Order: sequence, then C-alpha cells, then structure tokens
Amino acid sequence: MSRMITSGHHSFTEDDKQLRNTQAGKLLFSEVRSKLCALLIQSDRITAAQVLDEANSKIGAIYVGKVKNVVKNIDACFVEIADSEICFLPMKETKGAFLVNRTSDGRILEGDELLVQITKDAYRTKQAMVTAQISISNEVFAFSLGKPGIGYSNKFSKTQKEQLKQFVKEHGLPEKLNEENCFAEKTVGMVIRTKAGELSEEQLLKSFQNILTDWVGLIQKASHSVCFSCIKKAASPFEAVLQQLVYPNEYMEILTDDKILYEQLKAYVSVHLTDKTVRLYEDETFSLKKLYSLDTKLNTALDARIWLKSGGYLIIEPTEAMTVIDVNSGKYETKKANQEAIYKINCEAAEEIALQLRLRNLSGIIIVDFINMDSEEKQEELLELLRKAVHGDKQKTVVVDMTPLGLMEITRKKGNKTLREQFL
Repeated sequence: MSRMITSGHHSFTEDDKQLRNTQAGKLLFSEVRSKLCALLIQSDRITAAQVLDEANSKIGAIYVGKVKNVVKNIDACFVEIADSEICFLPMKETKGAFLVNRTSDGRILEGDELLVQITKDAYRTKQAMVTAQISISNEVFAFSLGKPGIGYSNKFSKTQKEQLKQFVKEHGLPEKLNEENCFAEKTVGMVIRTKAGELSEEQLLKSFQNILTDWVGLIQKASHSVCFSCIKKAASPFEAVLQQLVYPNEYMEILTDDKILYEQLKAYVSVHLTDKTVRLYEDETFSLKKLYSLDTKLNTALDARIWLKSGGYLIIEPTEAMTVIDVNSGKYETKKANQEAIYKINCEAAEEIALQLRLRNLSGIIIVDFINMDSEEKQEELLELLRKAVHGDKQKTVVVDMTPLGLMEITRKKGNKTLREQFL
C-alpha cells in the first residue's frame, strides 16, 4: 500500500524514498530530538542542518543605536541598541556609517546615533556584534553601505559576467542606486548574485527596482526614527535558513510535517522562491523522521569519527582554542599503502572535511593533520583541492597553508552555534 502525501495541487507516494539518493536534495523541516530543525538531505545524508531557535536570532536586524564609548586600544566601540543592550562594533565596520544625529565626517564619536545591523548574536558572556555597513538582499541583488562598487557572483561564467556588466552599464544601475539622495557621496555598492544568470533583462530590472524601493524606504525610515528604534526585524527562523544556510540550487523541494510552518513556508516561497514546491507530509503511521532516518543521520553528523569510502576515517575534536581534525588511513595499512593511495585518501578526506565544516558549523582556527606525503607537489594539489571544496560555503572559509610540520591551517567565520551546541 502506498502512502500519500498531499500539498495543495501536489501528491506523491513511497516512490519518494527513491529520490533520497539524488543529488538534487530536499530541505526538510521536522522535529528531531524534541527540536524543530531544518535539514538539507543530499545523497541520503545530512549536508547542512540548523535548529530553529524559538528565542529567535537577531542576526540581520537593523537598529538606530547610540555609541556609548570608543575604545581606541582595541579599535572598536560599544553601541547601545536598546535599554542596557550593548553591542560590540569594530571600527573597521564603520566605513560609510549612516549617522542620524549629525553630518558624517568619517569619525565615530561617543554619543553618535547611527544605523547598525546585528551580525552575531550574544552568546554566553560575549555581547552581540554589529556592523555599520548595513546590507539587504533579495534573490538577485545585495546592497551594502560603505562598500561602493559592483561585485559579481564567482559562479558566473566569463560570458555571463560580461553580459551582466553590459546590462549594468546600459541601464545605469550604479547611478540609480546612489541618486536617491540617501547619501551625499556614492557609498552604496551592490553584488549581483548567481540567480541573475537565469533571468531576462525585464526580470532583472524588476528585481533591482524592488530592492531599491526597500533600500530607500529603510534609509528614509531611519532618518526619521528616534534612538533605539528597530528599523528592520531579523528574519524568522525558517527565513534565516532559506537565506543563510542553503543555496536554492541545493534542493528541489521543501518538505515538512508541521502544518503551521507549512502555511508560512508556502506563503514565503510563493513570493521569494517561485521555482520551488512546498509539500506537507501527513502520514501519522510512518513519520517523516522515520522515512528519512533522521535520528540515525543526526547521530552520524555529531559523531567524532567519520568513515570514508576508501576505508580511512576522520576524527574531529573541538577544543577551546581550535578544532583539530585527524586523517587516518583506517583499513589501509600505511606501511603498505603507496604514496598514490595515501594521496587518494587525503583527497577524499579533503572533500569530506569541507562538508563537515559546514554541517557542524565549525569556526575559528581548524588544524588538519593529513596523512604524511613525501611530494610537495601533491601537498600543493591537496591545498588547492580543499580551497575549491570550501569555495561554496556560505561562511567565509580560508585554507591558509601547510605548516612545516605538515599540518593544514584553516579559518572559518563564525555565524551561529555549532551543530553540537544547538542540540545540547
């Protein structure tokens, strides 16, 4: 007997199980370990995950804050965004700051009222972090204050990039962006995102006008708001997942067994992700969690040991100062394995490490101890392979270099709690 899952005009059966192994992927919203989670499933494994925090992250929210004090020796200042809610603002993040209470002269002084956006939530004893380089985005464009110029997605082909440059020039987009009298100088820049490569000129212009309208409205609202006003609220937990955790091309559909969330997702997708479908799983006799073996997959995602297809394995050990990843030959006997076999194990490990950094949301300094290789050329090839593997990570990840001891250094920007911390 087939199990039917309905969603408006859509339905599907147990054949869905066969789709779990495709590269296209599914984005699931379901309860696991008593927490509502978003899980990206690709090739029958979890490749990205996040708990939908009921407390709601404030990342992305925009406030009119007041500078409480400037600390020159750490090149930063502290900004109050609400009564007794103090945030940390690095001075390098104040270029092009929009001051509400006075004309900008390039300085940030105690008592200044300025627009700030939360980039990192408060955690334990650490205060939230903010930037004065405000940004907003849609599927096609991202606008940023204090970062003039035009950037293009790295995923564009050379031809696509040239065509988009011509489009930008013909339609005078930079001029339109800066002619709205929001700022005295051209301090607003934009990035053209991958989605632009799929759209017609008419669609691009419509998308540009939509975000420009939002941008001008935001600045005008800020100009007439009192200190501590919230100009733009943070995205809801599920919106944050769709905007910050996954890329649209990583999944074909969204699937949930939560009826309330289903309605919210359907409304959002109908406006912002029109090429996606949202489906509601309603079989109470065989849960979505069981259908995709989510408990088992999550246990694997949190395990310190990760097996590789070659028979080798990784050990991932987070510490206070850094995360250490050890690559082991496993079922291979290192003494018998030739250099080519070791290189192949290391290459497989590099691909898996890139996935694990994102899945576990590891950040800060990461040290990887690959299996020793004699060839410096192979070491360089391994470095380049890992750099390419982390290229698609939404969080900035830098593969630094190989140390004289043969350890690879990686840094990754922190954007949220680690996966393990989310399930504590």
